[in-house]
Amino acid sequence: MSGSMTPFSVFLVVPPLTQLNTPYPSTAYLTGFLRSRGISCHQADLGIEMVLRLFSRDGVRAIFEQVRGQKGPLPDEACAMLEAAPAYVKWIEPVIGFLQGRVPGIAAELASPDILPRGPRFQGRARFPRSMLVENRAKLRATWFLEDLADLVQAVVSPHFALNRYGEHLTRSASSFDMLAAGLAETPSLTDRFMLDSLSAHLDRIRPGLVGLSVPFPGNVYGAFRIAQAVRRQHPQAVIALGGGYVNTELRRISDPRIFDYVDFVTLDDGERPLLSLVEHLTGTRPRGTLCRTFHRDQGRVRYSSGETEADFSTNDAGCPTYDGLALDRYVTVLDSTNPMHRLWSEGHWNKLTVAHGCYWKQCTFCDVGLDYISRYETTPTDRMIERITGLIDETGRRKFHFVDEAAPPAGLKSLALALLERRMTITWWGNIRFESAFSPDLCRLLAASGCIAVTAGLEAASDRLLEMMKKGITVDQTVLVCSAFNGAGILVHGYLMYGFPSETLQETVDALERVRQLFAAGLMQSAFWHRFTATAHSPVGLDPDSHGIRIVGPRFQGFAENDLIHTDPKGTAPDWVREGLRRSMLNFLEGRGLTMDVGGWFDRKVPNPTVSRTWVRRLVRSRLEADDPTIERRLVWLGGSPTEGTVGRVRKAPLPGKDAAVTVALPSAEARWIEHLIALATPKEYEGQAHTYPLLRDAVASFPGGRKRGESFLSSASWRTLRKAGLLLV
Repeated sequence: MSGSMTPFSVFLVVPPLTQLNTPYPSTAYLTGFLRSRGISCHQADLGIEMVLRLFSRDGVRAIFEQVRGQKGPLPDEACAMLEAAPAYVKWIEPVIGFLQGRVPGIAAELASPDILPRGPRFQGRARFPRSMLVENRAKLRATWFLEDLADLVQAVVSPHFALNRYGEHLTRSASSFDMLAAGLAETPSLTDRFMLDSLSAHLDRIRPGLVGLSVPFPGNVYGAFRIAQAVRRQHPQAVIALGGGYVNTELRRISDPRIFDYVDFVTLDDGERPLLSLVEHLTGTRPRGTLCRTFHRDQGRVRYSSGETEADFSTNDAGCPTYDGLALDRYVTVLDSTNPMHRLWSEGHWNKLTVAHGCYWKQCTFCDVGLDYISRYETTPTDRMIERITGLIDETGRRKFHFVDEAAPPAGLKSLALALLERRMTITWWGNIRFESAFSPDLCRLLAASGCIAVTAGLEAASDRLLEMMKKGITVDQTVLVCSAFNGAGILVHGYLMYGFPSETLQETVDALERVRQLFAAGLMQSAFWHRFTATAHSPVGLDPDSHGIRIVGPRFQGFAENDLIHTDPKGTAPDWVREGLRRSMLNFLEGRGLTMDVGGWFDRKVPNPTVSRTWVRRLVRSRLEADDPTIERRLVWLGGSPTEGTVGRVRKAPLPGKDAAVTVALPSAEARWIEHLIALATPKEYEGQAHTYPLLRDAVASFPGGRKRGESFLSSASWRTLRKAGLLLV
């Protein structure tokens, strides 16, 4: 070993456990940023590494050895699986290889009902529709096989383990550090040991000066503190920092000094500035008192350095994310539904990017609108987005992108879509938006042309009264029209739904379910998820409960986490038992079942009949009027090909290669030439250093042969409607 000093390096870790199909993006963002500043940085996803050690032949043998060694009676399911242990050992690595996409040739074998051992997750799932693809049958059976093993591990071997979370019960609404501390004092479980074996190899290789633990969810906290324990023992000279989405929302008031027995620093909000200031401190160029948004322990007490005079890095200056160090081909698809929208979350790798930081609306009363991740709104310049998309394609070889915004802005998405078309870039993407009227049918068609396949957004309570109380800024009728616009463009829609908002009645819950049923039945929504409203410490409802008619009754803050609050709602009459009916209905809607059934039938108790007309959605969609008003500032974009010369004479037939099919319009020669010229101006030009300027509708109308009035009349003609349908957009 050389006698020279080892250069300072940072090691960023996502602890177990997030999705198995793709890395959580936090360390990719921060690694890219630190490297752009010349800092040596490495990253690892210990969740996928732990799972792959567990779901190997040696790992499964170890599971069954522990099951056999258990004292006392085993659950019946565990006994049955123990008898089939050789089959689980035999098939685990082929199943993992198949779900990683490495051995697709065994799909037909795995799809057979007699190949994999039939554990509890297989019960009641014996039949598939004849139309289901063999690959999907195989993925479902392989997923149930893994879920059976995961259930066995949780029940008998490692109680903290689940397929997408780890020790979550120790930190959900954990106002006190006591429960987590008790869990950390226990002997490490089998899965803990697999996680720590992976960690040890990384520490020996990197020998970092700073270990950063990125904790996005409650199901990552236990793993983070277990990792911190091990770093303290194995690599005591390393400094340990804790940050991430969970920390940003839950740990903003920490006062229990025991936290710092495990970590040295806790950072808040976007990690770029706090991490850079920590590196500067640890390399001797910044005193500890000037750290940015960072907790530390000093003389037994928790201290906070705000660094409020230092601005955050703009989205333009944050560097390009990198997945270097994360083996993308090792991630595992788990398929719990063949619903095309639902499976986007669990199938395959998605490069993650953000169109804009924060939320441009930031008024919803249930949301943490005062926190930085919502309140500080800043768009990423389109050219920078293109650079990042290009960089990730070059690095990963993958052209699938997930824009993980709080709410991607319509204007930003329009600009990005045009930039992609101008650069002839082919990608597939989906992202999170707000339901709002700016998403017109034409904008949705433009987004689809640029590669958009799906959007997710919050419909929340599906009640105008409650939406107004939430300050959502949209009505249920407007939401239907937005969903219809996306559907018309072939874009899938997922809705986030909420029940139990302050003062919500049982009637409103039933009406909301009826509206959701109609959206699914009409094909305007493909996926959704219900969650119960929770008042949070940083939302307008939590900060001012009296104004929203509720009373906060706990929990008492005891120095650790603070976010989810317990409340009473004297005006609300939506009982807890509606949860099961909402859950049951959604499981069926996702698979296209029960869409004509009376929604009252999903509940175990009698509920009032819905007051919503059963033709509500159909009537709204049919009544939509689209008028091309030249007084509104909109630009024309042509998605089809270049026109060819048609029949010349007083009347000219102009063949137009539309987006989906060629169309022909018969027009006087002057008008045909006007259309051809307009299409040339409206066609996205190949990018040559600056964005193309698209013609305004009002200018096009003014240049129509015969003048503006004739141009305005032409907007009502069958020829214009043909053009619009063929791919002439107004955005």
